[in-house]
Amino acid sequence: MKNSKQLLAYYGLKWNPFRPDIPVDSLWRPPQMDHFVFRLENIAMTGGFALICGEPGLGKSKVLQMIAHQFGKLDEVVVGVMERPQSSLGDFYRELGSLFGVNLSPANRYGGFKDLRERWKHHIKTTLFRPVLLIDEAQEMVTECLNELRMLNSMDFDSRNLLTTILCGDSRLPDRFRATALVALGSRIQSRLKLEPYTREGLLDYMEHSLNQAGAPQLMTQPLITALVDHCGGNLRVLTNMAAELLAVGLRKELSQLDEKLFIEVFSLKPSPKPTR
Repeated sequence: MKNSKQLLAYYGLKWNPFRPDIPVDSLWRPPQMDHFVFRLENIAMTGGFALICGEPGLGKSKVLQMIAHQFGKLDEVVVGVMERPQSSLGDFYRELGSLFGVNLSPANRYGGFKDLRERWKHHIKTTLFRPVLLIDEAQEMVTECLNELRMLNSMDFDSRNLLTTILCGDSRLPDRFRATALVALGSRIQSRLKLEPYTREGLLDYMEHSLNQAGAPQLMTQPLITALVDHCGGNLRVLTNMAAELLAVGLRKELSQLDEKLFIEVFSLKPSPKPTR
């Protein structure tokens, strides 16, 4: 904590642009996100399933955080965030009950099924919006719980939806919907956002945005920013981890600005020691 405060004071930062706890309003939005959010806003009126997927380190959880924040600003929308996707079916119902204010008894699963649906029906009747359920790391969910979600959501012979569910996970998640047990759920996904490794231009925009939002656009030289972007393999997490390490070293060395010389010093491969005879 002390080093963090020193870093902010020394470089005049509002926050560390390379830590995960950036204020949500200042997060960088991937280029394809705006269209996806527009689709979600429409889905929230009618309900259904949406999917966010991609390899680790591409910012899936940050996208989900921005979506939660955006829906949370709407008074009419109730947003629930599932924190333990790997739960058994009994714990899955307990968490849903907690999220949507329904006291469920594990011994009466059918009663819980009915009570949740009645709560959602009442919400739809009074607000016209479907409640929203966000599930991060959804690739960890057991098949039984995913299918239970499908059945909880469906009404009037699958002609109406009671819930808007956004599933977020790595590349294993869409693969699971090809299995026979989950094909029915996979066919109901109305909108998908697949995050790919970012382009050089996209990552340069990310760095410019992050530094400007943190209040220190001159913190790094342009050659350093370019070097970071060119050595991260299109992965945001790799990029931010490298940048955070340089920032910490820069503070220790009391550098006023971080440049490509520091990059070479920190990340250049050291020659292997010669074996002794």
